[in-house]
Amino acid sequence: MATTTNYSWTTPDDTSLVKDGAAAIRTLGSSIDSTVFTGLTTATRNAQTGTTYTLVLADAGKLVDLNNAASITLTVPLNSSVNYPVGTRIDLLQSGAGQVTVAGAVGVTINSKGAALKLTGQWSAATLVQRSANLWVLVGDIVA
Repeated sequence: MATTTNYSWTTPDDTSLVKDGAAAIRTLGSSIDSTVFTGLTTATRNAQTGTTYTLVLADAGKLVDLNNAASITLTVPLNSSVNYPVGTRIDLLQSGAGQVTVAGAVGVTINSKGAALKLTGQWSAATLVQRSANLWVLVGDIVA
């Protein structure tokens, strides 16, 4: 069966589809199954139990699990102190009763719908995404 590569998938050519459609579809299906999930990983969990936490470079692409009975302030540092690549994503989970408030260090802007910067409660989650050097967006289960 003649094939071409398209998006890293082995794609049967038109002649193969006409001659042996079922085999061609199996070939394409197998290629998609093996390539679509390449690069997907389980998020590494960074468990934090204090009432304050400042993100570090190692948090990039990870889940920061914040667990305390008292309120917690999570601070996003200046890009000059922690140089995250633009597009960095950091997932946040409030696993304790203490409400998590996300704050930017002086010079860091965190945008969110309705200026919401607090996770809503225990077991709520949110994601920070860096849009430029000191500009982040917070999305998820958040309130003002």
